[in-house]
Amino acid sequence: MSRQHKQIHLAAHFPGVNNTTVWTVPPAGPTTTPGRCASRNPALGSQIDFASFEHLARTAERGLFDFFFLAEGLRLREHNGRIHDLDVVGRPESITVLNALAAVTERLGLAATVNATFNEPYELARRLASLDHLSGGRAAWNVVTSSDAFTGENFRRGGFLDRADRYTRAAEFVATARELWDSWPPDAPPRPFAHTGRHFTIDGEFGVERSPQGHPVVIQAGDSDEGREFAASAADIIFTRHGSLEAGRAFYADVKRRLARYGRAPEELKIMPGVTLVLGDTAADAQEKAAEIRLQQVSPQTALLTLEQIWGVDLSGYDPDGPLPDIDPDPDAQLTQGRVRHGDPLAVAAKWRALSEEKGLSIRQTVIEASGRQSFIGTPEAVAAQLAEFVAADAADGFILVPHLTPGGLDDFVERVVPLLQERGVFRTAYTGTTLRDHLGLPYPGERG
Repeated sequence: MSRQHKQIHLAAHFPGVNNTTVWTVPPAGPTTTPGRCASRNPALGSQIDFASFEHLARTAERGLFDFFFLAEGLRLREHNGRIHDLDVVGRPESITVLNALAAVTERLGLAATVNATFNEPYELARRLASLDHLSGGRAAWNVVTSSDAFTGENFRRGGFLDRADRYTRAAEFVATARELWDSWPPDAPPRPFAHTGRHFTIDGEFGVERSPQGHPVVIQAGDSDEGREFAASAADIIFTRHGSLEAGRAFYADVKRRLARYGRAPEELKIMPGVTLVLGDTAADAQEKAAEIRLQQVSPQTALLTLEQIWGVDLSGYDPDGPLPDIDPDPDAQLTQGRVRHGDPLAVAAKWRALSEEKGLSIRQTVIEASGRQSFIGTPEAVAAQLAEFVAADAADGFILVPHLTPGGLDDFVERVVPLLQERGVFRTAYTGTTLRDHLGLPYPGERG
């Protein structure tokens, strides 16, 4: 008997208001409903118009994806005292959008990013349980946190948390939500609940009967050590990022190893990195397209803005086609508000300088080279082989695809790559269950031994 291939899980991320999305080409153009006021940049209208969400979700469902994933922003980002250009369209509330998508999809999971720092367990547990009912068991919650006082200013209590407290609140938040969902048993009236903890003290009766999944699927986004531990203890999926097969295997082994201390089996947590891809008729064609996309993603203005986020100072006087600044970053700068500065600015600047000097790169070329690139580039056959290799080698359980176009960025993948994955025997040819837990092969609450 031949060995069964490890199956690939796929999800679709709706492109966000960031420079990984290409706004300047016709396929990213508006799908604005007649009579609706469009953004000053017509392409940005696709970020708020329901037709865009519907197109991408229907495409993902046609491709038999596990779920559709929405990010969230709770405050418009600012740079040098001005609202970030790509935020001018705003960001709709994710559960509201997914409730609407539940009516135009049948099997596709619906994942909402909701912040555990600026919400309360009862109210959010009720909204998620309602989405699970309306969708027939397809709801998921991507748990994120914030220690950002800038974002906290949008909320009554000003409510940001010290970094050390954000995961403790998130862990208690998830545990409390699960207590609420469990307080209404299957085929029985609700039981009163009472929770007393460091962050929440609540009691009463939950207002929504037990939903089809019992608990909506919980996703955790994070690569830090504390994020990995939180995912191992409380999540069903971890949304991560890594660029190489070796890095993926190391991350996968580390996170899966942590599960045992919480009495969990390796298959109870799916590891799904966010990835991008470029398809071409030949390898050279794909590489040429990828280079063109990166040039569109990193304009001269974007290159300087990216550098300013690291250096923390105004660099508008520098030539994006010239060398990197010879000044050191300001680690305590607040030039950019609402965006996380990843890593030690001094260390990042040193790394970028070394790269620039080694390859003779300008500011723009350095940003293109260092700030990320397409994860999988090639013909449909080559990309299908690479995706299958990552999963077979235990570098991932699947992938969250982040297209660079809205709303048609998944069309080619579904038409050209999905059939090849199916031919390889590594991806489903039909949905076999009705809920997101069915798609992912996750246990239902109460099934764990």
